[in-house]
Amino acid sequence: MSEHENHPASQQSIRAEAIESLLIEKGLLSEDAVDEVIVQYNERVGPMNGAKVVARAWKDPAFKLRLLTDGTRAVEEFEFTGGQVEKLVVVENTPAVHNVVVCTLCSCYPWAVLGLPPKWYKDPAYRSRIVREPRRVLAEFGVQISSSKELRVWDSSAEIRYMVLPEMPSDSESTSEEELAARVTRDAMIGVALL
Repeated sequence: MSEHENHPASQQSIRAEAIESLLIEKGLLSEDAVDEVIVQYNERVGPMNGAKVVARAWKDPAFKLRLLTDGTRAVEEFEFTGGQVEKLVVVENTPAVHNVVVCTLCSCYPWAVLGLPPKWYKDPAYRSRIVREPRRVLAEFGVQISSSKELRVWDSSAEIRYMVLPEMPSDSESTSEEELAARVTRDAMIGVALL
């Protein structure tokens, strides 16, 4: 059963499909252009890009230092497309600190490294509650943060986008960069999941 069969289409998705069909019918948009955008965000922009950045930082201390010092310049080395990394700040999770990202005003998000923002990231409840009660919200994601661990919430904006450098799993010292990248999730790079 497909995802669409499990969940009825939202009003927004029905409206978007109707507009897309109308634009194609009027010759203002081609199906190929729509397909290209989908391929762009599924294959060339997305969490797999951020995962490559994280894996490189775990394996290359010099790159990690560049990434934490100036995330924007560090990710330029990858020549990602998709934007929203003009001012990228990367914050590191450690045994003493856990970071989580939000955009309280709208849904500012580093698309080039994380892909399309998840629906919950744009939800007003997440945007307001993660600031007020971050431990409770993280617990709802299944992430228990010890009260002895500092928890930092970073508010993305149109000027600055944040990404979390998750803690490297303890069992992965001899793992290749490619294998490490396969373990990194979008949610871990937002800070609402652990690896």
